[in-house]
Amino acid sequence: MEITTATATAAATLTAAIPNLSLSSLSSAIKPRPRPHSHSRFSKFPTVSRPTSLTTTCSLRNETTTSTTKVAGDDTSLQVKKRAADLSPELKGTSIFILGMRGPIKTDLGKLLADALRYYYFDSDSLVEEAAGGESAAKSLKERDEKGFRESETEVLKQLTSMGRLVVCAGDGAVQSSTNLGLLRHGISLWIDVPLDIVARGMVEDKTQLAASDSHSEVLEQLVATYEKLRAGYATADAKISLSNIAVKLGYDELDSVTTEDLTLEVVKEIEKLTRVKKMMEEAARPF
Repeated sequence: MEITTATATAAATLTAAIPNLSLSSLSSAIKPRPRPHSHSRFSKFPTVSRPTSLTTTCSLRNETTTSTTKVAGDDTSLQVKKRAADLSPELKGTSIFILGMRGPIKTDLGKLLADALRYYYFDSDSLVEEAAGGESAAKSLKERDEKGFRESETEVLKQLTSMGRLVVCAGDGAVQSSTNLGLLRHGISLWIDVPLDIVARGMVEDKTQLAASDSHSEVLEQLVATYEKLRAGYATADAKISLSNIAVKLGYDELDSVTTEDLTLEVVKEIEKLTRVKKMMEEAARPF
């Protein structure tokens, strides 16, 4: 897949709009990743191999459980690939915007979905941070000039929505103004609802987003306040996908059992529904 003229033009426009964001870094970000060999296409994510024989690998009870899990995981990965391949032409280049609290679950989903659809992947927060000169500089800008910081978020979002064939993990700024919410209408927006306890745990484990003294309870308290402020914006998304609901649907006792592939498959199914509804509405609007 080659970068289209429109995409290259949009990349140049984004660079001009945000001087500190270099053309080389942006071009590298949107450059198509090489297609890996078939069995390792999603090498950044947990993958499983198909057992050659259930009878030889499942002689013991614990081996049976492990093998069944592997087969299920492999089947889910295949479903994601097949359904995404069928869905991609129907999207006609429509970009996907992923909303929700920032964390590894959202990021991993975005990258896997982009790979499956053969789209480009962006994280809008990362672009804003790069434009500001890094994460620390972005934090400093936000504290010193919040209006300027929010304008940078809007400018990045404008340029991303001018491109096609993108999966964008949108930052919280995307849902904090009517302008940004309007820009999201240029594509399909999906709210990935992850329990705040899991988000807090990921942040505590990551450490880079927190002060060394921040405890899980302190982080969770901050997240609850942030979530309440952003929830109305998240709710404007075209669809909501709940991690808790997926776990119940799949019969998992623990939310941690939900894999990136499980989540991506549910997202693909939701996008399929949205494209079907849009197609039906377009057909209904046609004159007799």
